[in-house]
Amino acid sequence: MTRPENFEFQEWWNQQRDKNNNTTATHDHHLLDTSSSSSSNNDILTVQVTTPTSDPTVEKGRSRSARQLYWLCLLRFQQLFSFFASLVNGVVSLLRISHRRISSSSSSSSSSSSSSSSRLYRLIKAFLVLVLILLCLELVAYFKGWHFRPPVGSDEVLGMLGFVYSSWISIRANYLAPPLQALTNVCIVLFLIQSVDRVVLMIGCFWIKFRKLKPVATVRYAAADEEKGNVGAVEEYYPMVLVQIPMCNEREVYQQSIAAVCIQDWPKERMLVQVLDDSDESDVQQLIKAEVQKWQQRGVRILYRHRLIRTGYKAGNLKSAMSCDYVKDYEFVAIFDADFQPGPDFLKKTIPYFKGNDELALVQTRWSFVNKDENLLTRLQNINLSFHFEVEQQVNGMFINFFGFNGTAGVWRIKALEDCGGWLERTTVEDMDIAVRAHLCGWKFIYLDDVRCLCELPESYEAYKKQQHRWHSGPMQLLRLCFFDILRSKVSFAKKANLIFLFFLLRKLILPFYSFTLFCIILPLTMFLPEAQLPAWVVCYVPGIMSILNILPAPRSIPFIVPYLLFENTMSVTKFNAMISGLFRFGSSYEWIVTKKLGRSSENDLVAFEKESDPLVETTGLLRSSSDSGLEELSKLEISKKISKTRRNRLYRKELTLAFILLTASVRSLLSAQGIHFYFLLFQGITFLIVGLDLIGEQVS
Repeated sequence: MTRPENFEFQEWWNQQRDKNNNTTATHDHHLLDTSSSSSSNNDILTVQVTTPTSDPTVEKGRSRSARQLYWLCLLRFQQLFSFFASLVNGVVSLLRISHRRISSSSSSSSSSSSSSSSRLYRLIKAFLVLVLILLCLELVAYFKGWHFRPPVGSDEVLGMLGFVYSSWISIRANYLAPPLQALTNVCIVLFLIQSVDRVVLMIGCFWIKFRKLKPVATVRYAAADEEKGNVGAVEEYYPMVLVQIPMCNEREVYQQSIAAVCIQDWPKERMLVQVLDDSDESDVQQLIKAEVQKWQQRGVRILYRHRLIRTGYKAGNLKSAMSCDYVKDYEFVAIFDADFQPGPDFLKKTIPYFKGNDELALVQTRWSFVNKDENLLTRLQNINLSFHFEVEQQVNGMFINFFGFNGTAGVWRIKALEDCGGWLERTTVEDMDIAVRAHLCGWKFIYLDDVRCLCELPESYEAYKKQQHRWHSGPMQLLRLCFFDILRSKVSFAKKANLIFLFFLLRKLILPFYSFTLFCIILPLTMFLPEAQLPAWVVCYVPGIMSILNILPAPRSIPFIVPYLLFENTMSVTKFNAMISGLFRFGSSYEWIVTKKLGRSSENDLVAFEKESDPLVETTGLLRSSSDSGLEELSKLEISKKISKTRRNRLYRKELTLAFILLTASVRSLLSAQGIHFYFLLFQGITFLIVGLDLIGEQVS
């Protein structure tokens, strides 16, 4: 809305201009008269100067300006009052949420905490007490002026407090700062090595994009179908494929995964689907059985398997399925977790790479997420996984033919699985375990970045934290178990060095170690031990550059670069705890908790699957009953679902304790006027506080 024009000022200006013109004309005429008279006589010329009277419009404008200033001040005061009111309201709401979550989490925290987690929490809590004591001492020294000029003198002159502070300065300078500075230098070196590794990976990714490098398949099934003209005539050309769907209590997503696999564009006689159900809830078992029977009636070769004793978790489930006698008739096995939805042409895009490449054991495809924009947590996960697939997996697959199997959305040659010993139950990362053993046996891997498989990201911080704990404790278990096997293997020295130093030590052990130690322990300590220096480029510039590199594969997430940097440092406590528990065989490292899925796209996908599966059903000559309609199945599902356990947000003690540590260190940094360190500690502490209160991710009312 535009402001209306003000004509009063224009009228006043015209009046003043006319008055000035009249005055100028009169003055010129008077000068002419006086000059003519002065030529005749020598009288003194006098000029009368009159002061113009004040214009009432000017006074009106001045009063208007004063009134406008009054209303402007009143408006500013109202805005300031509204800001403080909203701030107070936010603080009160935060306190209410904190109180509610403290009361709801007090009963479950004791039972859910593991031994390694409680040990780390006790250490962090002791560190918080130490930091608070040091802050009180530094505040007293600051107000007494000792912060700028340390006290010097005897005990009688300084007093007890001055003597304590002077002794503290001597102790920290001579005994505490040197080892802390040495640890800082070690972490900086590790940080720089890991940063160089990231830069090399990015250069490799840019080279792949620039040269347009990608694996080449010797066969294209679509072209073969067009040439033959009859699918039945080329069925012998299609190898036998076994498709496995391991699941456990997957109430929300079992339908979409089974349907996505059953509509694969592959001859039915050349494909068998195994639904490997480890559910311990009887109603979920009945639902999955009914879904399998429905697809059996439609002519799909699909079997339901359920183990009475759930040993070995997912590895035990897959091992049991591979022991069936009919598996020997199949050449390849495709594995999909319960929340994965492969496209109908998935097998036609992956199987051709095995043709003519007898050394190839695995074809891994990329994950694509249906809920990546659901909340801030899923957006940050999408950044991490986009870098993992597009950079790490693609570069390692292109240049060294090895990477860690992601456990799903991949196709294995069954001969390679048998050659390396099959599935083992010794770790919680059975996918990485079998990939390392296959690599040591000389098998090669291929990664396809252009083949996507839809899946779901965990939307709650609790589910994401448990997933990350398993993903970071398992590699340490595996390193401990297969370290000597790597040394004794017949692969080249370069492959052994890559496995030990890059794959395990640098990316699985060193990364969580320096990230937690440097930014959560050393940085706060350097605020209270200023003799040990942590450069600003380590705190701000290098992490910022690394965050920019990590976010390049997901360019739409560039606005979240600062939250991503802060959140990754926050997750370092979980990854460090998982790494320590896996390395030293604590009990929590062997916990397997199924990542909670919500089935965001299941209903829409089922309707789409119904439409796509109609032609497949017609070719079998089987008639469907009216009860097989996808919409009716959905209504049945809603009726048969039992009320699940109540979900709720909770508190995370380690994150909250670290939040108070970092905020306390930021106060100490403010006393020293350290700009970059203060802002980093402040915002990192606020991030820890938000995560500790479970305000990131899914919020359950």
